[in-house]
Amino acid sequence: MFGIKSSSQLIGLDISSTSVKLLELSRQRGNLRVESYAVEPLPVNSVNEKTIQDIEAVGEAVRRAVKKSGTKATQAAVAVSGSAVITKIISMPASLSDSEMEMQIQLEAEQHIPYSINDVNIDFQVMGETAGRADKVDVLLAATKTENIDDRVTTLKMAGLKPAIVDIEPYTIEHSLEMLTGGDENLMNGTVAIIDVGATMTSLNVMQDRQLIYTREQAFGGKLLTEEIMRRYGLSYQDAGRAKRIGGLPEGYEQDVLEPFKQSIAQHINRYLQFYYSSSQDTQVDEIFLAGGSSSIENIDNYIQDQIGTPTSIAQPFSMVDLAKGVDRERLVQDGPAMIIASGLALRGVE
Repeated sequence: MFGIKSSSQLIGLDISSTSVKLLELSRQRGNLRVESYAVEPLPVNSVNEKTIQDIEAVGEAVRRAVKKSGTKATQAAVAVSGSAVITKIISMPASLSDSEMEMQIQLEAEQHIPYSINDVNIDFQVMGETAGRADKVDVLLAATKTENIDDRVTTLKMAGLKPAIVDIEPYTIEHSLEMLTGGDENLMNGTVAIIDVGATMTSLNVMQDRQLIYTREQAFGGKLLTEEIMRRYGLSYQDAGRAKRIGGLPEGYEQDVLEPFKQSIAQHINRYLQFYYSSSQDTQVDEIFLAGGSSSIENIDNYIQDQIGTPTSIAQPFSMVDLAKGVDRERLVQDGPAMIIASGLALRGVE
């Protein structure tokens, strides 16, 4: 959203707390195709709650991901966390020209942003006609601190990439809705909750009639499980993370450690949904899609469905896409639930 430029060859780069996820898409005869992709781990604490702490380390990880993927693209799209962005929908006269609207947006921003206007990047997007008012349009105003943009731009440049788009994570998820639902019209036109349980942050994004209507982000994630494994079994962070993924932990792990963490996930999801219900007229969503690294826990979708009573699936954005030669489908499907932000970003290159 911030600083959009058109690009016919673009990679989506999701910089999370633990890894860099790269994805390049194309459209061949109307079908989406994955041209290249890579997941590259980040050094511990180089990104803290989606804020880049070590630009050099992250830039080097991006460079490795580019090399590993084999992509020839040089332009990239990245996103900033929803919690780092102030958004507001305002109604404006439909008769305004682009330049007049931009001037008006600057005036509106000063009223809604609790920072100096000189310290933020501002952008806007016309969403459509205001309900019941043909002479008005709804405009999405978005602002974030300039440093959030600059850190990502610098990181891309260090890896030899040209920054083309800086988007907002919840809106990239909105963009990937068709991939997540497999093109199911009933779901796309219904109300779905996409819950991304990352390493340190969990986000709830509710889509209704293909549009983002609610988003919430809080500190909670799979790192808590890794740290409990470290504490209980005397392992290093790296060894605990590896054991969490591939197994080999002592008897009693599932009952004593994993089960309480699954209960905690269910409790957080239920709490997030209650926040949503209290702010809307909805009392139920049609389906929950689980994304992020913690969605790889075996049968976690069935567990959440049993606990909450809402149909729940694991997000699989690549279930109906073609693959370029050399792309490993098994690995891509395994990484898929953690690739929804990268997917939404990569789609900007095939619009």
